[in-house]
Amino acid sequence: MENKIALIGSGPTAVYTLKNLLDNAQSFKGTLKSIAVFDKANVGGMGMPYNPEMTDIYNVSNISSEEIPLLQESFADWLRRQTKKLLSSLNVTEFPISESKVYSRLSLGRYFKSQYNEIIKKLKEHGFIIDEYYGIEIIDIVPDSDNTLHLLTSSSHIYKGFTKVIVATGHIWPEEDAPDQGYYASPWPIHKLLPKENTYYNFKIGILGASLSAFDVVTSLAHRHGTFHKNRNGLEFKLNSDAGEFKIVMHSAEGWLPHLQYEQERPIREIYRHTDRDELLSLINNSGFMPLDVYFDQICRPALIEAFKKDSNNNCVKLLSEGSTGFLEFIDHMEQTHDYVNSFEGMRNELMQAKAYLDQNRPTHWMETLDDLMYCLNFHAELISAEDHLFFNQKMMPFLMNVIAALPLQSANILLALYDAGCIELVKGKVEVLKESSKKGKTYINVIGENDKIEPMSYSMFINSSGQGKIKFKDYPFPSLIKNNIVSEAKAKYQAAPTTSQNKLSEDEENIVFIEDDVYLYTGGIAIDAGYRVINSKGKSESKIYDVSFIHTAGCRPYSYGLQACNATSLILVEHLKRDFDLVMPATKDSIEEITKIYEKKEAL
Repeated sequence: MENKIALIGSGPTAVYTLKNLLDNAQSFKGTLKSIAVFDKANVGGMGMPYNPEMTDIYNVSNISSEEIPLLQESFADWLRRQTKKLLSSLNVTEFPISESKVYSRLSLGRYFKSQYNEIIKKLKEHGFIIDEYYGIEIIDIVPDSDNTLHLLTSSSHIYKGFTKVIVATGHIWPEEDAPDQGYYASPWPIHKLLPKENTYYNFKIGILGASLSAFDVVTSLAHRHGTFHKNRNGLEFKLNSDAGEFKIVMHSAEGWLPHLQYEQERPIREIYRHTDRDELLSLINNSGFMPLDVYFDQICRPALIEAFKKDSNNNCVKLLSEGSTGFLEFIDHMEQTHDYVNSFEGMRNELMQAKAYLDQNRPTHWMETLDDLMYCLNFHAELISAEDHLFFNQKMMPFLMNVIAALPLQSANILLALYDAGCIELVKGKVEVLKESSKKGKTYINVIGENDKIEPMSYSMFINSSGQGKIKFKDYPFPSLIKNNIVSEAKAKYQAAPTTSQNKLSEDEENIVFIEDDVYLYTGGIAIDAGYRVINSKGKSESKIYDVSFIHTAGCRPYSYGLQACNATSLILVEHLKRDFDLVMPATKDSIEEITKIYEKKEAL
């Protein structure tokens, strides 16, 4: 049978998948006949955050050229080849172009589109048939009796005869907007939030979250209600005289603003930078788990001590040298150093240091090291117990997202200019949106502060920018795969499992399942193996369907974020695809010992 691959999605993960297929073109020749690319966007090769249908000219990416895994040419080199007119239309106005600076989302989208086109062209030159379908939404993957897969579109058209399907879709928000109440379930597409030309929002606007997407909203709205001017102290915001009541109120559970962009010694992550395969596998206990406290003690502690020494941070070196300091104590300490009475004034102080470090090309080693350590952990997450999954998601992830999802310095300048102009504030506390109580023209919320004190508030416009979480299993977008038991829920086994005799298992009781004599925790999304093949209800890998969508697979790969993870994920997928096509010697079994050989062998990982 001739192999035909369907690739659903054409954003960065799909682009890197095609790039890794191209890198292995000689291996796949004679085995792989065609690749069909489907995307619901009208323009392929960009990805949601960088597509002009979704983003705004004022939105800035948070990744520099030196951090982007190489495609056909670097982002910086591509920018240098463009005309000043095109760059101006993409809001690239500062020269010379630098590998370490960040640029607009639109420019990054145009770059990805150019690389996508070049990769497609080269795949065709190698003899592969490439079919491209844009503006087409795939709503189901249907197994057929002839051992192939069919794709069903939202317009009821069927594309038949695929031997393998790779799901590489991006963000989805199952919750719907309620514009009559001024409530928006996500900021995308951002154009829906903007006032009509020559009109203004003369009221307070609430934003849930202090994520990077929240700052996209802030930036886009601010530019429609005033102007920014450079001055001796940085940036100044002048509110339009017709927009006197415009103000943004950001809501953050912890009351934090993100850490800022930092200089890096080695901008590209590596799975085994601070350990090696043999050492990591030696951490597995007799029950088959790698406990997080052991990972911290054996791998993280020495690496972080070395990083803090380079940063001349003796307090943290001393703290980590104490055997009683674990992940929790480390996180608590680092949170306290970032916890300010006034987060904006705290950001102002951090901005001065961040600028000085960038000017001196001085890395912040501890942040870079922590990112590497979590990147390594991500690709071994099948070794983590249910207890450790809970700790990772509840305690570690909020801290990590605040540290690693760093805010570009120009975005910090915009925030501080708005703060100085009295046009933005930050409210601490968890938010409960009262949808059923909301009335036309208003969204009502409760802010739950210290000691569970509740403060009711209301907004004429309220935007949920809390970020994209992992999907619930029932929301997986291909219902036939659920119906036919081809996919299953991601889960992790408890090491010291609660028993059925206990009346109350935990606050996550609804996510706990008993299978024979073992107890598992549903971790969100679908189950995949280490090669990104979906796992069916019997616990077996399905070699026909791969899923590399981060929101689908976050229960198994909880720290998959950014373009470097897109590249690593697709490289691992292609290596497993070669095994499924019998292009290399198959592994004797899909054990962690076999899987990690790929991590060790591939230089790009």
